[in-house]
Amino acid sequence: MAQDTLTIIDNRTQQTYTLPIENGAIRAMDLRQIKTGPDDFGLMTYDPAFMNTASCRSSITFIDGERGILRYRGYPIEALAAQCTFLEVAYLLLFGELPTEAELTRWASEIAHHTVLHTAIEKFMEGFRYNAHPMGMLVSTVAALSSVYPEANDIHDPENRLHQIVRLIAKAPSIAAIAYRHSKGFPCVHPDSELGYTENFMSMLWKMAEPKYVANPVLARALDTLFILHADHEQNCSANAMRSVGSAHTDPYLTTAAAAAALAGPLHGGANEAVLQMLDEIGAKQNVPAYVKKVKAGHGKLMGFGHRVYKNYDPRAKIIKQTAEQVFEVTGRNAKLDIALELERIALEDDYFIKRKLYPNVDFYSGIIYQAMGFTPKMFTVLFAIPRVAGWLAQWQEMLNDPEQKIARPRQIWTGPEVREFAPLNKRASAASSRET
Repeated sequence: MAQDTLTIIDNRTQQTYTLPIENGAIRAMDLRQIKTGPDDFGLMTYDPAFMNTASCRSSITFIDGERGILRYRGYPIEALAAQCTFLEVAYLLLFGELPTEAELTRWASEIAHHTVLHTAIEKFMEGFRYNAHPMGMLVSTVAALSSVYPEANDIHDPENRLHQIVRLIAKAPSIAAIAYRHSKGFPCVHPDSELGYTENFMSMLWKMAEPKYVANPVLARALDTLFILHADHEQNCSANAMRSVGSAHTDPYLTTAAAAAALAGPLHGGANEAVLQMLDEIGAKQNVPAYVKKVKAGHGKLMGFGHRVYKNYDPRAKIIKQTAEQVFEVTGRNAKLDIALELERIALEDDYFIKRKLYPNVDFYSGIIYQAMGFTPKMFTVLFAIPRVAGWLAQWQEMLNDPEQKIARPRQIWTGPEVREFAPLNKRASAASSRET
């Protein structure tokens, strides 16, 4: 018998089955042969929220949550964040290799060329209410791009597909900037093709009457670093949405809008705002021990600690912590940072949190940085979405090129009634009266 196999004995029938193991997994479809009889559908797995189910093979992002490892295409996140720009990392995610100098120049030029939004999209965004949430504006506007570029439907043409990928990466910060300025009542600022990706975004956000916006290099680098750290994160909720919707061969604009909608949820992209709310609730560094005691007693949560995947210190959090110190040298020290550092110190020394593997995650410090740079909490998830567009598109393209992938269609376990007798309208009992009898 081959060593890389799993032997299953079905105690219902006493039948024995041998299933191959590949890459530490068995194929769910192999379980279908396990039946009690010819009318039996076959065995399925039940896995709400995909806690232990692999839906794809991927070579984009590797995470080892137990050891606190994150790599893009094999490169440690620490090396990329220290030595690359976001556009280099976006190129890496999409094409599998870091660009040469010539490739990066061409890539950056293509992105810069497509940052301008069609006038129809600018008018579309003007129609949102003055208090519209920037994330709702982003989702809706990305979806609206589908109507501006109908040729995007030809997803099987690699050249056309790449054209749409470039457009999406280029236009995401332009849309985000208009959403931000709309909330402030300011007119939109058009892109400046002479600026880099992050500096151009900052110009579209904050340029006022000056002839040319000049970004603070420390803040620009900090934002670029945050973009790198948020660019992809394996098969999370929004990446799964991107692949699932994309499996229907929906165009990339509508598919990306679906992924952004998933990111908008507070359990996914909105966690850093919850961290700020917690730090505001704590109020001062000396109040941290009492807050930790309250959490341990079961009253409230330690926001920004723990992760579905990481059971060790989130490697992104270490980088962001260092970035926060650099940002505050420019903006001035935020009292929230002192609270956060004290909270982290106590939590990492307390057996209660150590046993539960509750370590700081990427959200713990990112919100503090964004707030120090002048962003309101409403914009935090939008800032998350801009770089994640590159990761989503890498996941989408990989899914389309995978011959094993089909339209996503999970199974269900039926828990409803068997066949019921139909009653005409005049003979039906109300649901309330049937519950009473």
